[in-house]
Amino acid sequence: MHISWLGNTAIKIQTKPFDKDVTIVIDPYKQKKGNFPRSLTPDIALYTRGEEGAITLSGEPFIFSSPGEVDTRGVLITSVDGHEAGQIMLRIDSENMTVAHVGMIKKQLTARQLEVLSNIDILCLPVGHPDSFDNENAIKLINEIEPKIVIPYAFNSDNDPDAKVIDSFLKEIGSKNGAPEKKVIIKEKDLPEEDTLVMVLEKE
Repeated sequence: MHISWLGNTAIKIQTKPFDKDVTIVIDPYKQKKGNFPRSLTPDIALYTRGEEGAITLSGEPFIFSSPGEVDTRGVLITSVDGHEAGQIMLRIDSENMTVAHVGMIKKQLTARQLEVLSNIDILCLPVGHPDSFDNENAIKLINEIEPKIVIPYAFNSDNDPDAKVIDSFLKEIGSKNGAPEKKVIIKEKDLPEEDTLVMVLEKE
């Protein structure tokens, strides 16, 4: 599974559940500032804040933006209502691994949200943006969910120049893995057994 960060809350996942690659794009919204793809050609497009304001998508992607569960192209997607009307949080199961994406939030999860997003391997969460978690609440959520890998997003970039840089979060969580990577490749056999690993992505 390949995971990359497109900016703000947008994440791209390339997975191979069977014999064919599947590209998933989460939150491909137009950005007011900075660079962002004008068009993408995913197999699956997922939206945590509805489809309004999204960029153009080429091809014929499967689009999902409401609470529920669907199995498409060998990928199981489960979503639960977010804190605000029209918002969802996502759970993606593929390659015997589970990824959670909570959208743009700053409040802790409800019991129902935790029920859907428990027992996950990879947690993608917003840190640093004015509308996202501060360090303390981000770490509180991480400790509650106990993922094996954490991938932060929505921190300082050309899309969000007013957001905080990721360094203070890394320092507070005690991560020494601060060198950003353009894309991370995660395999089930390589998932950490004990300590949670923070993987910082460089915006594409």
